Amino acid sequence: MGQFGFKLPDIGEGTAEAEIVAWHVKDGDVVEEDQPLVDMMTEKATVELTSPVSGKVLILHGGVGEKAAVGSVLVTFDAEGVDSDEPAPAPEKPQKKEPAKEAAPAGESAAAKPEPKKVEAQKAEPARRPEKTASVSTRPAGKSRSPGERPSASPAVRRRAEELGVKLQYVSGSGPDGRITHEDLDAFVSNEAGSLNFGPQKSGYAQRSGGEDIPVIGMRRQIAERMQLSKRHIPHFAYVEEVDVTELEKLRQHLNSVKSADQPKLTLLPFIVRALVNVLPQYPQINATYDDDAGVVHQHAAVHVGIATQTSKGLMVPVVRHAEARDPWDTATEIVRLAQAARDGKATREELTGGTITVTSLGPLGGVVTTPIINRPQVAIIGPNKITDRLVLQDGQITTRKVMNISSCYDHRVVDGYDAAEFIQKIKAMLEHPATLFLQ
Repeated sequence: MGQFGFKLPDIGEGTAEAEIVAWHVKDGDVVEEDQPLVDMMTEKATVELTSPVSGKVLILHGGVGEKAAVGSVLVTFDAEGVDSDEPAPAPEKPQKKEPAKEAAPAGESAAAKPEPKKVEAQKAEPARRPEKTASVSTRPAGKSRSPGERPSASPAVRRRAEELGVKLQYVSGSGPDGRITHEDLDAFVSNEAGSLNFGPQKSGYAQRSGGEDIPVIGMRRQIAERMQLSKRHIPHFAYVEEVDVTELEKLRQHLNSVKSADQPKLTLLPFIVRALVNVLPQYPQINATYDDDAGVVHQHAAVHVGIATQTSKGLMVPVVRHAEARDPWDTATEIVRLAQAARDGKATREELTGGTITVTSLGPLGGVVTTPIINRPQVAIIGPNKITDRLVLQDGQITTRKVMNISSCYDHRVVDGYDAAEFIQKIKAMLEHPATLFLQ
């Protein structure tokens, strides 16, 4: 038996570090070789690492949400078949980070820390309590406020009065020239103002307080970092066009009515993908990825379409590879398979990388217009919005048509506005005349 340090291996694609997503073991556990140890998340995917040895876990280096560099020690084992003189990390367990606490002043214990002063609507000092008479005046003797005169008070007092639901015109001021102070407001609240019928009262709705701090880790942190980099590096511009999808919807509904039991239900996405693969060869700069560091735009012949998919862990983008070689049924089948794998957390690195353009759709929640963020290093993203029935003028007659907006965003370093507009116009023409989708 001897100590063995299991180091984070190089898990591909130039990854320099990875985030600890979940531990499957704890200190003191006895594990077998190839037993799952930890889930590590890179920018591309989540990878499950297994134990290279059998033995006892001595130290787990790092907590969930922390990042580890490639080559750093993740787990220290007391392992079988390992010489004790093998180099191993110092067996000092790193201390867990505790949330920062405010330090109490010297000589003062935490228990002695004074509680914040609270205003309670209870009994007031007798000297401040107004008498209940037919004509009640809460102003100091000899100082009256003219009808319609605006009460004098500081912005802080006015803000606090608004939070308490108190009308300042009913509060007497003891400050210079009748200025209302915080003490006057305290006295008014404590004087059981409600029982004196001082104007409008607070509603019966309860105020809310408190909150919760949610660590941004795991998939949510990866999404945040990627979106931040995308907006920082890419000068986005958006283009939106209206599309009449009445005929396309008729075709889609007909195909769904005659489909076989082993075929999936067709949504709008397979037809949009079909339009993309027909039009993109004319605009290779849109089916591209941009290497910022090298200053090179890689134009792709194959069309690998990323399909933005919402999961319980956040947004993931599995990739339909070689969409140009798939018919709508095959495309629909692959979209369903990839979406389920992403939601189950079983999508592989290969299924989550390598896209050349992305389609993002919110389905019935698609709204009127969206401005999606480009999935860097791609240079374009397409976002169909929801379909609505609209009254339109057609051949001199008002008729109802099914209309949908297509929103799109582009990297202006690579794609010019004219090309983007022309590209979407050709997509529009194909979707409005769906027979043309199958002529190429």
